Amino acid sequence: MPAFDCYLTVDWSAANSPKKGKDSIWFTELARKDGRLVQTCLENPSTRDAATRQLADLLGERVAQGKRVLAGFDFPFGYPTGTVTSLGHTGLLWRKIWSELDDGLVDGPDNHNNRFDLAERLNERISGEAFPFWGSTERRHRPFLKYKGRRPHGPGDLAERRLVEHRIRTTQPCWKLAYNGAVGSQALTGIPRVWQLRTDPRIAFATAIWPFETGLSDQAEAQVILAEAYPSLVKPEEIPGKPKDAGQVVALARHYADLDEVDRLGTLFEADPALTEEEKQKVEAEEAWILGVTGEKRP
Repeated sequence: MPAFDCYLTVDWSAANSPKKGKDSIWFTELARKDGRLVQTCLENPSTRDAATRQLADLLGERVAQGKRVLAGFDFPFGYPTGTVTSLGHTGLLWRKIWSELDDGLVDGPDNHNNRFDLAERLNERISGEAFPFWGSTERRHRPFLKYKGRRPHGPGDLAERRLVEHRIRTTQPCWKLAYNGAVGSQALTGIPRVWQLRTDPRIAFATAIWPFETGLSDQAEAQVILAEAYPSLVKPEEIPGKPKDAGQVVALARHYADLDEVDRLGTLFEADPALTEEEKQKVEAEEAWILGVTGEKRP
């Protein structure tokens, strides 16, 4: 029997102004209705503010209906081990960095945001130099953030990649804020929005973040599971008149639904069975994991 009723997948964007079409926000939901899998929506909101409101409304409706939802977002939920302690924090590590981003990011209803200012402040505290975050679309000089390029990561530095990103090399480092595949800016702008969803009063008591609040398992009592996803794990569907981004979210949602139909989705929540106990602790405490990455390195 499937563990979920609905599969929601989100392709994020760190655009600094309203944007639609290619390289903007897309999300879809596939839901089981009368024994069939139905696509209930394919949306392309022009701003993160609009997307968050639409997602909150959708999740709130599903929780009220008693439905169980898996929601995947295509940006890192965490940073390499040691990032949070380098900022001077102890305790619940993932929550401390999420609070840092939620408190520090200013992201207006028109998509205008201060992500480069935030990254520069974090660099100054982490290393006292323009490291480890790098890249900007603004050419002005910043003492603690390079416009382009960065020095190599060396012994004693924070790692360039998380454990999961060593398994799938097509991913980009979370420190990269600009240029092709700049997932770092998506994380800086996305994590505060996921936290906004997590704390929405309509769903807060029915929701958990994988793997930080669930451990490396599917917490069955949570109606909504918020997880990190990676649409490039599957081949995108071709949708006439729509960009690749739209086909990617539809294909990934269908992938999760198909696995769930044959009772194979649950094992994805366990991540890679080759992880050591120490590595599992790092994933659950700070680094997070991409739902669907379960084995050896991929090209």
